[in-house]
Parts: sequence; C-alpha cells; structure tokens
Amino acid sequence: MGRPTPWLAYACLAASMALVGSYVGLSRALVAALPVFLLAWLRFGIAAVAMAGWVTRRPSDVALSRHERVLLFWESFLGNFLFSIFMLYGVAATSAVAAGVVMAGIPAAVALLSWLFLGERIGRRVGAGIACAVGGIAWLALARTGTATRAGAPGHEPLWGHVLLLGAVFCEAAYVVIGKRLTAQVSPRRISALINLWGLALVTPLGVWQALQFDFATVAPATWGLLLFYALAASVVTVWLWMQGLRSVPAPRAGVFSVLLPLSATAVGVLLLGETLSSGQFFALLLALAGLLLATWPDRASAK
Repeated sequence: MGRPTPWLAYACLAASMALVGSYVGLSRALVAALPVFLLAWLRFGIAAVAMAGWVTRRPSDVALSRHERVLLFWESFLGNFLFSIFMLYGVAATSAVAAGVVMAGIPAAVALLSWLFLGERIGRRVGAGIACAVGGIAWLALARTGTATRAGAPGHEPLWGHVLLLGAVFCEAAYVVIGKRLTAQVSPRRISALINLWGLALVTPLGVWQALQFDFATVAPATWGLLLFYALAASVVTVWLWMQGLRSVPAPRAGVFSVLLPLSATAVGVLLLGETLSSGQFFALLLALAGLLLATWPDRASAK
C-alpha cells in the first residue's frame, strides 16, 4: 500500500505561493513609494511584532543544534534578505512581465538544488511537470511581451535587473531546499519567527540609514495598508504555510508549486490592475497548471 496523497500539504504550498505572487505583483507600488531597504526593514519589523509569541520555545519544541542554527541563518539570508532585495530591485528596474519570465525558472532551480544537496530523485512525472510549468510561464511571458511590443510599449530593460531576478530565483530555490532540512526537526511557526528575526537584524543598518533620509509624510494611507499586507503575507503567513506543507512533500515536487507565484501575479494584474488576458496567455496558464497536476496527481500505487 502506498502513502496517502498529502492534500493538506499541497493546499498549504499552493496558498503560500499564491500569496507570494500577489505581493510580488503589487510590489511595484510599494517600491515607488518607499526605498527598498527601508521597505524591507519595515516589513521585517512589522512581522517581528506579529510573531513575537512564536519565538519562545514550547515544551514540544526540541533544542536547536548548532547545525540548525546555521541553517536558520542561511534560510533567512538567502530566502528572506537577499530574495527580497533582489526581487524588489529587479522588479523596479524591469517590469512585472520580466519578473514572471525569470521566476518561471524556480521549479527547475529547486529540482537542481534538491538533487545536488538532498539527493532527492526527480521522477518522470515530476520532471514533466517542471517542464510544463516552466514552458507555460515562458509562453505567458512571450505572449505578454508580444502584446506590449505591438502596443508600442518600451522594451528597454537593463541587463542587471534581469540578473537580480535570476539571483532571486536561486535564493528562492535555496529557501525551499534548506527549509526541507529544517522542517525535519523544527516547527514551522518557530522557523518563521526565527528567520524573520535574522532578516530584521541583517537589514536594520541599511533600513535605518534610508529612514533617516526619508520623508514619511509623503506616504499615502493606502500605501501603509498595502505595506501591512505585504509584511504579514511575506513574513508570517506564506512562510508558515510553506514550512507546514514542506514537512510532507519532497523538495522537487514542492518546487513545482512555485508556478503559482507568476500565475498569481498575473491574476493580480488582470483583476486589480486592469490588464487584459489574451487567448495565448490563457493557454499558457493552462499549460502551467497541467504541470502542477502532473507533479501532484496521485499515482496508482498511492491510490490503492
């Protein structure tokens, strides 16, 4: 008899990546109003207040080993600190379309790193799912770029902006792989709180530097509301959901759920920002979702 399909874990992973995509899609509004390091500092600070009760070790929590403390630092440095900086500066320098193109590489990057560092095998169906996910989002990006070109939109984006987005892809992949190691011993809520504190410590010097030069009176009330959503979604809800789901799902299969990041960002553009969805874009979404189904649908052994 095979293992039962972890539908609840799948739901947690899907919800986490959908939330990440929503705040990536909305991040251009925040970057336009706040400097990047100040934005990251405020994000981690708000989340630290929200998760203050999660830091204390509960009776059911095991004591952290030195190895786990090191992993928590790298999880925060790569998955919180560097990912936020690379993603925010990359989106500001390029566009949401470019972010969607490059972020499509996350499933492949997760599969590569999990094979190198965790020794996890990539099955045929998971490999096909990764290929569909990457192909679908690449098709989506080409369709959107083609529409923008025909409409006469500017297409000049600096190379360094794309390099930063690519760096964000591998930071997110490292976040998945390291998180898989951590969830074997540490609870999702404690991981969420501790890596957020590391992120706050890392960005505080740069955040304070920008805060001393910034006029907070220029920030609209709606932007503060968006910042609150961004902080709670990025540092509290998405991290907890992701770690909760990752406990029961192999890293390569979990990485396929990152396809929902650019899909969610596209939905934000259509539903909230007034963008249109062409037939080619719709087909790309279906292809990406087919990849998700390929990687997660229970096989015959687990169905018995």
